[in-house]
Amino acid sequence: MESDTRAIAAICKCLSDENRLRILQTIGLEKRSVSQIVEYLELSQPLISHHLKELRRSHLVKVEREGPFVYYHISNEGILHLIGRINGLAEELIESHEPF
Repeated sequence: MESDTRAIAAICKCLSDENRLRILQTIGLEKRSVSQIVEYLELSQPLISHHLKELRRSHLVKVEREGPFVYYHISNEGILHLIGRINGLAEELIESHEPF
């Protein structure tokens, strides 16, 4: 049981960064190179590379080499579904929140 919670915590920690979520959403529909992600998200190449490294470490993205090019894609479609469900939950919690 403890090992399960560690894995869940590691994935949640990786998903807790707004830029990583944006990267996952960007590569969720199609594989993209680092330069394509940089262009699409308008973030620096070193920052994108750092976040991709963390996403790879958490097994949320995979790398595919095609000749001299390296492409990143989501490792499992369930990740996008999870992000969507978390988004729905966040919206519900914000809507139901009563001001003090």
